[in-house]
Amino acid sequence: MSKWIYPVIKPRTKRDGDKTLIFDIIRRKFVVLTPEEWVRQHVVNYLTGYLQYPRSLIRCESGLKYNNMSRRSDVIVYDRDGNVFLAVECKAATVKMDQKTFDQLSVYNQQYRARYLVLTNGLMHYVAEVDYKKKTYSFLKEIPLFSESDKQS
Repeated sequence: MSKWIYPVIKPRTKRDGDKTLIFDIIRRKFVVLTPEEWVRQHVVNYLTGYLQYPRSLIRCESGLKYNNMSRRSDVIVYDRDGNVFLAVECKAATVKMDQKTFDQLSVYNQQYRARYLVLTNGLMHYVAEVDYKKKTYSFLKEIPLFSESDKQS
């Protein structure tokens, strides 16, 4: 079994009938706790608690339109100029990370044009830095600190 890559959190949870809810610090409300939501909350905690990402610049489950279809991105982070700096696609720990899952994030990023893309299932992550001028991307070992948002690519 692979090891969880994010620091363990102690989130606020509560029961609502047969459902468990978890408090989302970004949306400021309780949401249904799914395996994907568990990953999302750990990623958000890692971004804000360890990599210095301001909560005010993070959006969870943000809507977007692609080919006239409504979609939802898991986590997006804006830089201080209001541009999308980082886009994160979260999957449940049981979901295989493959080209199909990376393609989903790439499709969303056609709209966002984020500098960094992160695909994670909590057990592993892929981090890519996109160079739009050269039309290339390179993989990184770790998610960058928020201070990188102030630097030009």
